[in-house]
Amino acid sequence: MTVQEGSKLKADLSNWDKEDPERWSSKRAWLTLSVSTYSMIIAFCVWFLVSAIAPKLNAIGFDLSKAQLYWLTALPGLSAGIFRLIYMVLPPMIGTRKLVGISSALFIIPMMGWYFAVQNPDTPYWWMLILSLMCGIGGGSFSGYMPSTGYFFPKKQSGTALGIQAGVGNFGMSIIQIVGPWLMGFGLLGLGAVAPQRTAAGEAVWVHNVAIVFVPWAVLAVILAFTLLKDVPVHANFREQMDIFSNKNTWYMMALYVMTFGLFAGFSAQFGLLINNTYGNASQFAGQFDNLPEGITYAFLGPLISSAVRVVWGPLCDKFGGAIWTFVSVVGMSVSLLVCTFFLNPSSPDAFTGFLWAMIAMFFFSGIGNAGTFKQMPMIMPARQAGGAIGFTAAIASFGPFIVGAALTAMSAHTWFIICTIYGLFCAVICWRLYARPGAPFPG
Repeated sequence: MTVQEGSKLKADLSNWDKEDPERWSSKRAWLTLSVSTYSMIIAFCVWFLVSAIAPKLNAIGFDLSKAQLYWLTALPGLSAGIFRLIYMVLPPMIGTRKLVGISSALFIIPMMGWYFAVQNPDTPYWWMLILSLMCGIGGGSFSGYMPSTGYFFPKKQSGTALGIQAGVGNFGMSIIQIVGPWLMGFGLLGLGAVAPQRTAAGEAVWVHNVAIVFVPWAVLAVILAFTLLKDVPVHANFREQMDIFSNKNTWYMMALYVMTFGLFAGFSAQFGLLINNTYGNASQFAGQFDNLPEGITYAFLGPLISSAVRVVWGPLCDKFGGAIWTFVSVVGMSVSLLVCTFFLNPSSPDAFTGFLWAMIAMFFFSGIGNAGTFKQMPMIMPARQAGGAIGFTAAIASFGPFIVGAALTAMSAHTWFIICTIYGLFCAVICWRLYARPGAPFPG
């Protein structure tokens, strides 16, 4: 027997208990996961929209400095962190159905804004900054979607379910960067009347395509959410949810997730510009060598690799526990970032190969850690606290693109990578002592 869903007019599953097979529906759980994950893909496309557009802005007539471009790609991380602090308390207050439906509608606003902005090189920089901040709604929704989905799956399946949602959802970051260069190459159906921009070499490009192409898919997400999703009986007001801060594991897991997801998101957002400014056509090698690497060509790799690994490692975390994989992750990321430091002040473009492989390794290990941390929290904390802790740690970690962008503006890349390496080693000590070692006080 499965939980009774009642009248189609009711949006509440009043008899739901995910840990009781008699009052849990696998079909309902996986349907919720599917719809919310689909919406999350669009969300992450919106969050990383600016990182796909920014490397092309100066080529189509804008005149922005390196610092201005870094700030454009950094601000979605700042606003995402703020949005996530709001989203973390919404699941038990408004329910899954409204959460996903309303969020999907909000994604359309920044996409339409950028669609018009990039068509005019005279668009004020302050307005572009506002549009960048609006894109943070995409990243912010994560802190509502993940806890909400957690309400639908028992602990024994939480690693797999949350790994799938986070991993597949994170593919949006890679999708926007993969399809971006391709979409810029032609006029979309129905939009042929919109004139392309021209590069200095006279090449026709349609940068605005990247901003508009996912709008119909966001509309579909709205429809699916309001027609298919229902709410479970998990309710708590704002004040009741603040008890997560009295649990010290919230703070320790926050530190670990900042390492695994925060740095992953930050370096993913800045990867294209980092390549351009270190090795590419905007670097000290411009005019001296042929075929210098272009950041836009490689920007998709970070999100693609980390997201795929996150999906694959979810079942492994269910089988072996998340803590040991989180430990492997932070050690692997630290070593990879240290190796990167040897390639950040290159004397020739040939060093790019070493830099690229070290960054690929860092993204790989970050995916392992992102799966591990989300398995840990439902195991070491009560159900509702785990949901709140997931939302809060994700909120703080989503400041990653802003922190990394601001750091690369304020200091040399070499110095920043050293700081990240030291932080990673600090996280490795925390993870081993509290969670991963034999006899650890909080195994999970």
